[in-house]
Amino acid sequence: MPLPTLDASCERFLTWCTPLLTAEERSATEAEVAAFLRPGGPGRVLHAALEEYDATEGVHSWLDTFWPYRYLGRRDRIALNANFFFLFQDSDQTQVERAAGLVAGALNYKRQLDQGLIPPVVQRGAPQSMVQNKFLFSTTRVPGVQQDTVRAPYSEERPGPSEARHVVVFFRGGMFRLDVLGPDGVPHSLDDIEAGMRAVMKADPAGADPSVGHLTTMARAEWAAARKSLLACHPRNADALDDVETALFCVALEDFAPADVQDACDQLLYGDRGNRWFDKAVSFVVFADGRAGINVEHCELDGTTILTFTDALLSTPAEEQSQQSGARSQGLPALEPIVFELDDSLRAQVRSAADAFAAYGENTATSTLSFADFGSSAAKALGVSPDAFVQAAYQLAHQRAKGHLGATYESIATRQYRHGRTEAMRVVTTEMVAFVAAMEDPAADTDARRAALRAATEAHVARAKACQAGQVPEQHLWELELIQRRRGAELGVTEQPALYRTPGWLTMRDDYLSTSSAPSVNIQYFGFGSTSSQCIGVAYVLLPERFNLYLSTPLAVAAQMRTFADRLREAMDELRELLAPERPED
Repeated sequence: MPLPTLDASCERFLTWCTPLLTAEERSATEAEVAAFLRPGGPGRVLHAALEEYDATEGVHSWLDTFWPYRYLGRRDRIALNANFFFLFQDSDQTQVERAAGLVAGALNYKRQLDQGLIPPVVQRGAPQSMVQNKFLFSTTRVPGVQQDTVRAPYSEERPGPSEARHVVVFFRGGMFRLDVLGPDGVPHSLDDIEAGMRAVMKADPAGADPSVGHLTTMARAEWAAARKSLLACHPRNADALDDVETALFCVALEDFAPADVQDACDQLLYGDRGNRWFDKAVSFVVFADGRAGINVEHCELDGTTILTFTDALLSTPAEEQSQQSGARSQGLPALEPIVFELDDSLRAQVRSAADAFAAYGENTATSTLSFADFGSSAAKALGVSPDAFVQAAYQLAHQRAKGHLGATYESIATRQYRHGRTEAMRVVTTEMVAFVAAMEDPAADTDARRAALRAATEAHVARAKACQAGQVPEQHLWELELIQRRRGAELGVTEQPALYRTPGWLTMRDDYLSTSSAPSVNIQYFGFGSTSSQCIGVAYVLLPERFNLYLSTPLAVAAQMRTFADRLREAMDELRELLAPERPED
């Protein structure tokens, strides 16, 4: 990943934040950027330290320290706040058939990964980094007081692929270890795995204690303390944690069918009956009616990697997946309950965590939105980038719903670089502001509005390309701030540079919309939680003939989210009409 120059990042930063600032705010921000950039100033010192780090042997990228801090350093709960989900396309399979099929597909994918048979994804002729595949299996986030860690294969402690043979299956808060690979590493047959799932659903989980899975919904330092208490409470708990943390993945079987699609999405994002281990990298969730999806812990896995994984699972019938993996019938898989020994204090803590997370979910408002008559093909027919079109619609809808524009984040994949992940794109450009103003100006005619929309979408595409090429200011400047926190005294930069308290920095990063796309024919909906008290999370699946969105926001601003959804429908129609070829008079 190329390290931008300091001057380039500061220039881009000013360009990016300007559309959201008053002239006075812009002036104040410019003054602090100049101070940051002066010879011998804090920016120069911090950037020199980052250049030195970037040139260090064994460092893949100047972002190598940034990513662990960004994900593992967050101290609030990751359930709902950080984990994301996909709702798969519906199937006519039963719950047990669907669950077994997902397990069989995942085992076949692991076999291919272990044997080096999965080629790199190629986009626009460029092979993409596949390093995240290392974290699909037997990977678990482990809470820490200051910063979390990751327990995973392909590490110094556990070199090579995972040798685990089991998954963890949840049912009604009970946790079970189910061996899905035989002693020789050969997968169990589909029939065997189905029999194992039925056995789980018939088993009576030992003890009446509430599910320890609830603890994974806590803020990270609190969960770290609770985990320490678990280990101290009884020697058996270390073995139970080991079973969960080394499992290939989790399968959550639900004993109910969702009321509708939105309910299914909500359950995938923050189902709270103790039927989850939110620290697990991959958790399949299968409902009583056979609907299914996935909940993903985000620290080592981005949506693009999970899309490739789930497309591989869902594009090939389970029977074929099982056959390809070399599975054979070996009888009922070994099954045993995973039991934690709790004292009264831990029981109270689990119940408290369960209640707190239920309340947190109830304080989140969500909505699904579907456009059956619009997709990327329709946008292309209008001569515009599909993503730029919908982003313009988001901005117009936000203006009409809330009366103003606000900082908008869009995730841009950078996996063409070694260990590449994502970049932070800021959507509100000067051209986007002018477009929204033209749409809201009664005096603006159709030609002026159309020209403004074209200019906004072209600017959007140009910025997205720059982000893909690493020509982006935010993560660079953010990492310089983090270097000051870590090494400021050593480097002689003892105070946070004033740039990070400017209106430009604070406004540009105060999200009103947080957006991300997951295009796959195998996915109905994609979703995540909002990122701030006024933010609307906008997760969208934009396909040639279909456009589905999942919106989330704090309950306190639910009315604004619903207004945004209504205005978005109107905006989509308006923009399509605006770009439609002129029709001859009847």
